[in-house]
Amino acid sequence: MLRFDNLSKRHGDRILFEGLRYDSTSGCEALDDESGSGKSTLLGIIAGTIEPDTGEVWIGGHSLRTAPAAAKSLLTYVPEDCMTYPDQTGRAYLNAVASARNTAVGGDILALAERFGLTPHLDKRFEQMSFGTRKKMFLTAAALGETRVLIADEPVGGLDAAARAALVDLFRMLARTRTVFFSSYDAVFTQACEARSVDFAGLGQRG
Repeated sequence: MLRFDNLSKRHGDRILFEGLRYDSTSGCEALDDESGSGKSTLLGIIAGTIEPDTGEVWIGGHSLRTAPAAAKSLLTYVPEDCMTYPDQTGRAYLNAVASARNTAVGGDILALAERFGLTPHLDKRFEQMSFGTRKKMFLTAAALGETRVLIADEPVGGLDAAARAALVDLFRMLARTRTVFFSSYDAVFTQACEARSVDFAGLGQRG
């Protein structure tokens, strides 16, 4: 589902990481390196929003470099701060994601939105939502369609206890058939998701 090879990135004279490798068909993985180590940069590269200095990423067998449309059609990305168009409503966002993935917002998605406490917020604009509410909209959309890889940057940030429990269930469900790759400082959440903890050393960093 998700593979990358020889990924490297530097910021000015500083090497964030180099020679990173990964290959997974399904399951849950938590990237738990320390703050400032480059986790968000790595996730952005995997999601296709940041260019690596070297290396390549494949999503469902499609290269992000040579077949970006095919690769991104199988990918869901939940950045740390989840903002679409400020005047877009939550309901419109979910419908747009569903349309792009050739599906519809059915009862299962609305039930997930209810578990996340989103029902009163579906018709609010993103600019009216809190940080945590925006994130829950993106996480709900992650269940739409038949994507193969979910990338999430600090997904528990801004979530209350009930939303965290809903997210644990969502990640464990998705990991049965997809690769769920997320960053987190929260060891309790990682363990609840039955996720394997990895760091840059474990991804084959050289240097």
